[in-house]
Amino acid sequence: MPVYIVASIRITDRAGYEKYQAGFMEIFAKYRGELLGVSDAPQVIEGEWPFTRAVLLRFPDEAEARRWYESPEYRQLSRHRWNASTGTVISFEGFPASTAP
Repeated sequence: MPVYIVASIRITDRAGYEKYQAGFMEIFAKYRGELLGVSDAPQVIEGEWPFTRAVLLRFPDEAEARRWYESPEYRQLSRHRWNASTGTVISFEGFPASTAP
């Protein structure tokens, strides 16, 4: 079953965050993930949005998502993100392609 990861991020140090961005795709590509969307100006349809960036990722399954997120190389790179931003990251299972509503 596919797994989606949504990151809501408030960037506080653009130069520091760019260090994270510079290494992201090289590591991410090793784990069969798909970058579905990134926006520095998402439109708020309802509620409040105290963030400056939205990111949507998809992995083929939870095991591969965990393998990426918990990999030593990604954990090391994430330090730049943690030092340069605050935010919330969530994951959830999607529907199998044949049973989507």
